[in-house]
Amino acid sequence: MQFVFGDYALDVSRRELRHGSGLVAIEPQVFDLLVYLLQNRDRVVSKDDLLEAIWGGRIVSESTLTSRINAARRAVGDSGEQQALIRTIARKGIRFVGAVNEGKTADTNMRPVGQTHAAAPSLHHDMGQDLRQDMRQDIHFCTAPDGVRIAYAEVGHGPPLVKTANWLSHLEFDWQSPVWKHLLHALTANHRLIRYDARGNGLSDWEVNDISFEAFVRDLESVVEATGLQRFDLLGMSQGCAVSIAYAVRHPERVSRLVLHGGFARGRRKRGSVTDTEQSDAVLTLIRHGWGQENPAFRQIFTSLFIPGGSAEQMQWFNDLQRITTSPENAVRIRQAVDEIDVSNLLARVKVPTLVLNCRNDAVHPFEEGRQLAAAIPGARFVALEGSNHVILESDPAWPRFIEEISNFLQS
Repeated sequence: MQFVFGDYALDVSRRELRHGSGLVAIEPQVFDLLVYLLQNRDRVVSKDDLLEAIWGGRIVSESTLTSRINAARRAVGDSGEQQALIRTIARKGIRFVGAVNEGKTADTNMRPVGQTHAAAPSLHHDMGQDLRQDMRQDIHFCTAPDGVRIAYAEVGHGPPLVKTANWLSHLEFDWQSPVWKHLLHALTANHRLIRYDARGNGLSDWEVNDISFEAFVRDLESVVEATGLQRFDLLGMSQGCAVSIAYAVRHPERVSRLVLHGGFARGRRKRGSVTDTEQSDAVLTLIRHGWGQENPAFRQIFTSLFIPGGSAEQMQWFNDLQRITTSPENAVRIRQAVDEIDVSNLLARVKVPTLVLNCRNDAVHPFEEGRQLAAAIPGARFVALEGSNHVILESDPAWPRFIEEISNFLQS
């Protein structure tokens, strides 16, 4: 079922909201609220109705309810001042008042969820071949053991390659982003790429009780089980490296090769450094007080660390990624969980072929942490890359070697 109103189309079964031909990033719970309002647009919906339908009868604060309604308005280009589509009826509730067309198909200019098209360059840049092809990304959901819905995407053909979730992701937004798309599209040329949004961000559930390292590992296990993979290569980036290491130790029969980039074994609070602890405290303070603001000044601090060499367009995309990917509360919880990671005792137990890559001047996680990873994993190969971007951009001098090293390793 699809609802079309103005330039927007909401696909219920595929859980996607589009504005024209573009995807609108929307948190799962806000999506459910919008669906409920559209389905019940012939009447005023009370607060009790929303609590029962969206929160299963659980009591939530007035501020939580208000924030979700405001988020629904923003998603469809409305506001509390205009109330052109979602109107508050004093002491009664709210109602969707916009003109809606209902049917099984949307406008032909609006692609359904999971059918994002993009050109996918080959991993073999050195061969000078242009093997671009039309790729379709299919998005699905699985359920973790604690009931949290995890969104994952599959695209491409060939040997399976699973990318572990890292600090904030959005399956659709990343696929189109000038920060991530060159890597994601390249990986699909010769592989069936599977990646997912970890709990608390992206298209996965945001309202979750458990945000911890163990939960992150269970999310990866849930995605692997949902895809039916028996054996695959595993790619970890940033804190995804630690999650990948834990998975490879627990399931060595599943992992063929392990690629780790920009990673660490010890989070900031586990490194025994007063400076690292103070930096952790400072980052958490910035997130608490500045993350949700429309002014990107606070988020720009993170952008400048992750991609200091990025263009104005790339920095804007990264700023937007942070804003739409998670709430300030979840960003704090995720950072806290990441800073407490310590998989040092697992490194010697990694038994699969491993490639470790790190940029020398990475400002997010120290180069030394990556070097220690490689030194402690038996037989691991270490590649030092020139540059300071935590996320390697297509314009980076290190990009050709980065993708060549991964390509050669995965085909070895």
